Amino acid sequence: MEHLFGQDWEIVPAGGATGEAYFAKHKEQSLFLKRNTSPFLAVLSAEGIVPKLVWTKRLENGDVFTAQQWMNGRELKPSEMNYDMVAKLLKKIHESKPLLNMLKRLGKKPLQPENFLQKLQNQLDDELTKLDVIAHSIEYLRNEQHNIRCEEKVVCHCDVNHNNWLLSESNQLYLIDWDGAKIADPAFDLGLLLYWYIPKDKWKQWTSLYKIELTDHLLLRMKWYVTAQTLDSIQWYKSKQRFDEMNKWIHYLHEI
Repeated sequence: MEHLFGQDWEIVPAGGATGEAYFAKHKEQSLFLKRNTSPFLAVLSAEGIVPKLVWTKRLENGDVFTAQQWMNGRELKPSEMNYDMVAKLLKKIHESKPLLNMLKRLGKKPLQPENFLQKLQNQLDDELTKLDVIAHSIEYLRNEQHNIRCEEKVVCHCDVNHNNWLLSESNQLYLIDWDGAKIADPAFDLGLLLYWYIPKDKWKQWTSLYKIELTDHLLLRMKWYVTAQTLDSIQWYKSKQRFDEMNKWIHYLHEI
């Protein structure tokens, strides 16, 4: 890493699942570095959705490093997900044509409910499908898959966890960690955010900030995608032998 900067920079791993991210610091300048980031990052930066992209460098071995401004700030707290700035930033993302065009150029195809359901059925192991709540959830997804058709397909972040919302010291809000982005029904993001963070009696108020009507069809689509994503999480945690988290999400299926 030193050959990117010189010996005066302090470079340390930033953690994360991929091990491809680093902090770099020299005097008053701090950067967030990542190896082999998608070209999508440049559009996210230009749209003001992630901290500013400072430079991109390609190494002789073919690796590409990107450097972003390191923002002093903090993650949003779960109770802050009802802020109007959250609804407005998510709306901006979902309406962005540059983001959508870039994902299409990168070969992303719109996510269709039947394809998502087929993938789920293929990956859920037998031990899980024998559980009543999971079997009933799969039956629900099958029965409703043709009732949640939505022509609108937008760029969805697909992991709107409060940990991925960064509020800077200057009160600028960013949504980070875009590795799982998809072209999908906006209900994919909206459902997770509302189900996880917003009391049900406040949903109409939140969706008015996002500027969408909380119709029966939107409610159905959100419930469908939250159910499907919860099943996906259950299988993922089981495959990692993280059984406490797996059981938490199995219990969550009962709540849905």
